[in-house]
Amino acid sequence: MATAQQQGGGGGGAKRKPVFTKVDQLKPGTSGHTLTAKVLSSKTVLNKGRAASANLRPTRIAECLIGDETGIIVFTARNEQVDLMKPDATVILRNAKIDMFKGSMRLAVDKWGRIEVAEPANFTVKEDNNLSLVEYELVNVVEE
Repeated sequence: MATAQQQGGGGGGAKRKPVFTKVDQLKPGTSGHTLTAKVLSSKTVLNKGRAASANLRPTRIAECLIGDETGIIVFTARNEQVDLMKPDATVILRNAKIDMFKGSMRLAVDKWGRIEVAEPANFTVKEDNNLSLVEYELVNVVEE
């Protein structure tokens, strides 16, 4: 896990312009992606209410299908992120990472990244290229 200081780097106070990634460029085990995507659908998969102890906040998890003109992927939204990931919304995901879930890729934004609701994008989502339907086999390499 790289800290925020390590990622900044470079001299002066100039902020680097983020390089926007397209959905079809996402690969397992990568992170630090910034992308603009449209939310196609959002399905709540976990909605735990307040627990017995007061210090536990409610947990909400939604699986959202998001995409751009190159493909679509499942995005796992947590808690307040769920409210931003409304169908038809255009969002900018900053510092997103790929999590593997049962051998397929899921996009997520953890505490090091953020989601911004953006102006509606003017691209048509390529829905027949779902990267979350690709199964990756975890291969253990045995050293001889």
